[in-house]
Amino acid sequence: MSPQPGATADPAELVGHVTVVGLGPGGPEYVTQQTLDSIAVHAHRFIRTMRHPSASLVGDATSFDDVYEAADTFADVYGEITERLVTAAAEHGDVLYAVPGSPLVLERSVRHLMSDARVRCSVLPAMSFLDVAFARLGIDPVEAGVRLIDGHEFTTAAAGDHGPMFVAHTHANWVLSDIKLAVEGAGDEPVVILQRLGTADELITTTTWAELDRTVEADHLTCIYIPRLATAVGESLVRFHQLSRTLREQCPWDQKQTHQSLIKYLMEETYEVVDALQALDPDEPETDAALIEELGDLMYQIEFHATIAEQEGRFTMTDVVDGIHDKLVRRHPHVFGAVTADDADTVVANWDAIKHAEKGRTSVFDGVALSQPSLSYAYHVQRKAAKVGFDWPDVDGALPKIAEEAAELNEAIASGEQTHIDDELGDLLFAVVNVARHLDIEPEAALRVATQKFRRRFEQVEHLAAQRGIVMNDSDLAVLDALWDEVKRDEAQATE
Repeated sequence: MSPQPGATADPAELVGHVTVVGLGPGGPEYVTQQTLDSIAVHAHRFIRTMRHPSASLVGDATSFDDVYEAADTFADVYGEITERLVTAAAEHGDVLYAVPGSPLVLERSVRHLMSDARVRCSVLPAMSFLDVAFARLGIDPVEAGVRLIDGHEFTTAAAGDHGPMFVAHTHANWVLSDIKLAVEGAGDEPVVILQRLGTADELITTTTWAELDRTVEADHLTCIYIPRLATAVGESLVRFHQLSRTLREQCPWDQKQTHQSLIKYLMEETYEVVDALQALDPDEPETDAALIEELGDLMYQIEFHATIAEQEGRFTMTDVVDGIHDKLVRRHPHVFGAVTADDADTVVANWDAIKHAEKGRTSVFDGVALSQPSLSYAYHVQRKAAKVGFDWPDVDGALPKIAEEAAELNEAIASGEQTHIDDELGDLLFAVVNVARHLDIEPEAALRVATQKFRRRFEQVEHLAAQRGIVMNDSDLAVLDALWDEVKRDEAQATE
């Protein structure tokens, strides 16, 4: 028997005992006598799932199949199973928990239970599906150096690996699809699909990587064996991460950078991504190249910051990726939970409520980035205030404020007091942002469009002046204004 590892609770705090047994990989012939004896002496029995060829051996047992059907995530499943077993152990003193295969091979529910200090666990050894699998494959997994991987974590767990790999928990074709997509250019590589090992319906199929998710109908007793991959799993991202480390270690410029020194480059790359997005044309595939390049530049800035933090022992790129993954899952309960959200407004409201609870914020303005451009900063501050009712009901209430603030600016200019002028100009801009918000227009984007329009027209004025031998620096405003009006007329005619 294996005692529960890592339990630190005082014995007086233990509520009961759980004996964990494994039902082997298939039929009753794979179940040990020790497991059968333990089943016989326990009056209170639980089984993870009845979907197993030897489940009937447990007799009168409570299954947790209903938990799988009701829970939103596997973490929820393991948590609920543990709670039920702890409750049962507290009530009866000693209970039995039966799982497919071996309790210590890819049995997350058992690991979760064993880490709970409220109960003591005894785990009986059992035959694993791996024993049958490697017998069928004719290989020694230790000599061959086979890695055992959970199919749900394939992309991250197998990153940078070429094989050989044995992948379990490939219970559905979408899992097989996710695994296939994790490796580029492996189309003709062989892969073995093993199903229902140790049963009368056992099936072993050799196929190619390209056909991995199209060859069989996966079920809960499906696993795959990958002998060797020419291209490593997630090779591009692994290679990129290693490049960042190499540059940081060997390039004098990269070595001297800090989080603070890189801020300006992060902002520059962000703006260049915006430029590439605005230039994107669905009918012109070549515009994708600029976006690909700029997204790569921005991605490197993120990787650079993560590499610096990794060297300082603070966090890694894995922490960054795991953090955003888990946050997105938490904030989309309508996708990963039982919450209903039929429209975008409900999604946003749910997001804000979850975010507020997570951050423990005391002000509606907590979390508004101070470093963003001023127009965007004003826009987001106004939006936050509006969410608690501090807002004009519509644009008709906001629009007159522009004229009011413009009049106050005129008075300030007449006074000649610079501080007063600065304040009133800021108030005028703030009022304009408020109107933009009520019109559902992002002011930063609107000003960018207006500035681009001005630049385009002024460049046309420069072109006309050059054609006509007009020296702009020597011309008065009337001449330049006439050229400007001409450019506007030409644009208007071109759009008619």
